[in-house]
Amino acid sequence: MTFHPRMQSSTEGITILGDLQWRAWNGMIADVWNVACDGEARGEYVSEAPRLVVVLDQVGEGGLHVMAAPGRGESHRLNRREPLSYVPAGLRVWSRTENIRRLTHLDLHFDMSVLGSRFMEGLDLQGMDVPRLKFSDDRLLSLARLIAAECRTSGNLHDLYGESLMAALFVGLLQAEPQADRRRGQLPPRQLRRVIDHIEEHCSRAIRLQELAELTGLSTTHFCSAFKASTGVPPHKWQMRARIDRAKSLLAGSEMTLAAAAAAAGFSDQAHLTRVFRQVVGTTPAAWLRNHAG
Repeated sequence: MTFHPRMQSSTEGITILGDLQWRAWNGMIADVWNVACDGEARGEYVSEAPRLVVVLDQVGEGGLHVMAAPGRGESHRLNRREPLSYVPAGLRVWSRTENIRRLTHLDLHFDMSVLGSRFMEGLDLQGMDVPRLKFSDDRLLSLARLIAAECRTSGNLHDLYGESLMAALFVGLLQAEPQADRRRGQLPPRQLRRVIDHIEEHCSRAIRLQELAELTGLSTTHFCSAFKASTGVPPHKWQMRARIDRAKSLLAGSEMTLAAAAAAAGFSDQAHLTRVFRQVVGTTPAAWLRNHAG
């Protein structure tokens, strides 16, 4: 089934120039927009699919402001120095232009039903829930320009070329570090303590993001962002560390087998425990237990 990102939009003072230029690959749709902007250009947008917006070119020395509340709250200006903005699925955003007469931007819409299964191993896909409304990354910008070139030309290269660009950009997006100050948007200490206690108490079972967010009164998107800003890791990684600590306690305090400790700590099997244990601790459970006993 072909991916069609369902997006609702409402704009004022924006005129589309020429025909829409676009390409579709397995897992992503890319479209290039050339628009003219008057002095009061603005828009409102919400999509069922996550997307990356890239300012490719502009006439005028201003920028494109993107915000999560209309006319108030924190405003993020995309410009030549920070041209990238990532918007999670379902997040409604508003925009307005400042001192821009013409604007060219690339919109990349991600099909998570395809990309989620393709890249589920080794990538923090929960990062797709965290908005980043202004940032810069030279690698992503270079890939975005190559993708835009594919949208613009009639003599497209092989689809494998476009899919390779898409895959590289998607992986780079998940691995790129935000440029914003990490101290901003942190959870208050009491809320953070409540969430951590909940994770550590219930770490052996599946914990939904919604139940953690409800402990703080935030949306899941804002909770993920605030938790990572407070701890440096997303919630699921904190839970994995809590499971490792529980497995350590079980192994050190009894004659429990590795398989039994894995099940009690919430891992699918002994191999799962060993793999995560090595990633977190740097050694296997058996080696750690021998050193601990010695």
